[in-house]
Amino acid sequence: MRAIIFFFISICGFSVYSQNKEVLYDFIDLPQSLMLNPGAETNFNFHAGVPFLSQFHVNAGLRGASIYDVFADDGRDINEKIEITLNNLTSNDYLTLTQQLEFVNFGWKSKKNEKIYFSGGIYQELDVIGYFPKDFAVLAYQGNQDFLNQPFRLSNISGSGELLMVYHFGYNKKVNKKLTFGARAKLYSSMLHIRSARNKGTFTTVETPQGNNIYQHRISNADVTVRTSGIQSLREIEGETTSEEVKEAVNKLVGRALLGGNLGVGVDIGFTHKIDDQLSVTGSVNDLGLIFYTKDVETYRARGNYVFEGFETPVQFSSESQDFLDELEEAIPLDTLSNSYIVARPLKVNGSLKYSFNPDDDGSCNCFLEGERPGYLDGIGVQLFSQFRPKRPQYAASLFYYKRWFSFLRTKVTYTVDDYSYYNFGFLLSTHIDKINFYISANNLLEYTNLAKARGASLQFGFNVIM
Repeated sequence: MRAIIFFFISICGFSVYSQNKEVLYDFIDLPQSLMLNPGAETNFNFHAGVPFLSQFHVNAGLRGASIYDVFADDGRDINEKIEITLNNLTSNDYLTLTQQLEFVNFGWKSKKNEKIYFSGGIYQELDVIGYFPKDFAVLAYQGNQDFLNQPFRLSNISGSGELLMVYHFGYNKKVNKKLTFGARAKLYSSMLHIRSARNKGTFTTVETPQGNNIYQHRISNADVTVRTSGIQSLREIEGETTSEEVKEAVNKLVGRALLGGNLGVGVDIGFTHKIDDQLSVTGSVNDLGLIFYTKDVETYRARGNYVFEGFETPVQFSSESQDFLDELEEAIPLDTLSNSYIVARPLKVNGSLKYSFNPDDDGSCNCFLEGERPGYLDGIGVQLFSQFRPKRPQYAASLFYYKRWFSFLRTKVTYTVDDYSYYNFGFLLSTHIDKINFYISANNLLEYTNLAKARGASLQFGFNVIM
C-alpha cells in the first residue's frame, strides 16, 4: 500500500492545472484572444489559423508538493520524505489535467458593417481534476492505529474528467468608440466523461473493550456515486487487444467527436470598455453551459452502513476475504443505473484593467480604424481569473506589461499569484511577418532551471494568417 501512495505522490509532481491563460488574455494582436474574451477589441479584416497548429496549449504543475520533495538526493530515507509530503498535502490539493488543441480557427470582418467581426472554429479539450483523498491516503499509508475514534471522510473522494470536442461561432461588435461587446455560441460533443462529487459517509475505528474484539470498524451513512458516460462501451478494450478492437474504439471516439457523442450547449460573453483613451476595463464569462448525458451512461452508487470487528481489515487475500466482501456488498449494495444526467461546464471568469501609454505617433502600429486616433505601444495592468470546480473555485491574479517593439514584434510579461506559486512569471512573444503570425508563450519561467522542483510549467504556441 505504501507503494501506491509513493506512486500517487510521484504523479502529483507532474500533473496539469487550471485553464488560466493570463499571458494570452487581452493580447488583442492575436485572434486567439477572442476565445478568452469574445468582446476583445479586434483590428483584423480576416484571420485563419493553420489547421491543427493555430493553438496547442498545455499546463503542468502541482499545488502542495513537487517531485524534488520525494526524490531529492539529500541523504534522507525516501519513506520519511513520502510521509512528510503526505502530511503537507491537504484534501483541498488537487491534480488536474487541462489541454486544448485547435483544429480550425477562422474569422472575418462583415462586409455590411466594418464594426462587426465574426469568428468560428473547432477545438478538442481534455479537462481532468482529482482532489487528493487525504483521509484515505493517511489510512492506507499509516494505518488506523494512531487514529482511533477519528472519522475518515468519504467526501474526500471527489473528481471529474472529460474529453470533448467544441464547435463554436462568435460575434464581436464595436458598439461605439468606448464599448466593444461579443458573444460566442458553443456546441459540445462529449466523447468520455466521469465524475464523482458530493460523496458522504465516514469510516471510523473505535475501541470496544467490552465486546468480542478490542476494535470495531464502522462504515457509517456511506453514499458514494460515480457517474460515467462513454466508458462502458469501451470497457472490453483492456489489456492485450487486437488491431481490430483498437480500430473499433478509435472509430467510436471519432464518431462521438463528430457530433455523435453526448451533446451540450454553452455560451461565452465578454466586453471591452474604454474609460478614456488610455484606460480600459475588460471582462468575460466562458463556458456558461450544460452537457446532457443520455448515451452510453452508467452510474454506480453505494449506500449503507456496515460494522466489522477485529485488529485489522479482513481483506488479507485469504479464503475469508471473499466472505467479507460478499457480506460488505450485501450491507452496502452497489447499484448500477442507466439514468441520464446533466453536468454544468466548469465556468471561467476573466477580467482586466489596463493603462496604455507611449502613443504610436508615426502610425507604425497600423492597428486602428481610419479616422480614429493612433494606438499605444505600451500597456500595464492587472488581470483576475476564477474557475469553478467541484469543491471550490480556483483563483489567480496577475500583473502584466505589454510592449510593441516593432510592427513585426510584440511581447507581454506577466507576474501571477495563484494556488501553485507566488512567483509565477510568464512571457509571450508574437511575430508578424507580412501576413504570417507565430506566437509562443510560457509560464513559471523561473522554475525551468530545475523542473524537479517546479510546481508548474506551461507552454502554448500557434500559427495564424492575419490580414
